[in-house]
Amino acid sequence: MFYFCNKNTRLNQMGVFVTTPNMASKYTKALQKLSKKNLFSSADGRRAGISSRMLAYFCSKGLIERVCRGVYKVKDFSFTSDFEWEDLALTALSTRKGVICLISALSYYELTDEIMREFWIAVPHSTSTPTRENIHAVRMRNISLGQTTVQIGNQKIKIFDRERTVIDAFRYLDKETALKSLQIYLQKSKTAKPNIDKLLKYAQKLRIDLNPYVEAFTL
Repeated sequence: MFYFCNKNTRLNQMGVFVTTPNMASKYTKALQKLSKKNLFSSADGRRAGISSRMLAYFCSKGLIERVCRGVYKVKDFSFTSDFEWEDLALTALSTRKGVICLISALSYYELTDEIMREFWIAVPHSTSTPTRENIHAVRMRNISLGQTTVQIGNQKIKIFDRERTVIDAFRYLDKETALKSLQIYLQKSKTAKPNIDKLLKYAQKLRIDLNPYVEAFTL
């Protein structure tokens, strides 16, 4: 068996591939740079001077974690603030063109008491559906309507706004969950006031007749 090594690599007495101090220093600096990102791709790793083989090696050593195919994060990375939505945020960020939607968005906005057992992520209808553990991907044709961002830690995460989320509940979820979300949405609070004009505008664009339900809950 042949090993191709450069001046910074060698085989130890046990025949195991190891790095010299100079090489370790090089990779430490690269990992420190990548740790500033919540997630990085294998291409980002190559640009930082870390080959795919070394990424696999660092995964085996627990220095980095493979989030999904070609996407990694430095193992000790965490958002700058403690936040219960970190896993959801990382999932959305690692899903190409993904937008938090439906049960996950309802949970985030406190518009449902349903337990979020998986992460609901909307993707453009023209893209293939991601098949990953704990993801409920929903292909949508109109993914721009109501799309906004929220700040989670030091990252901006794509999510549908409250109005689009309520409308989508009527489109994709059971009626009981949808009606409950609308009822909670229409309740006035200091932090989140309903925008009925915006809600009905979205309903018209997405071909949902929401008027009877809005009238029932507001009269």
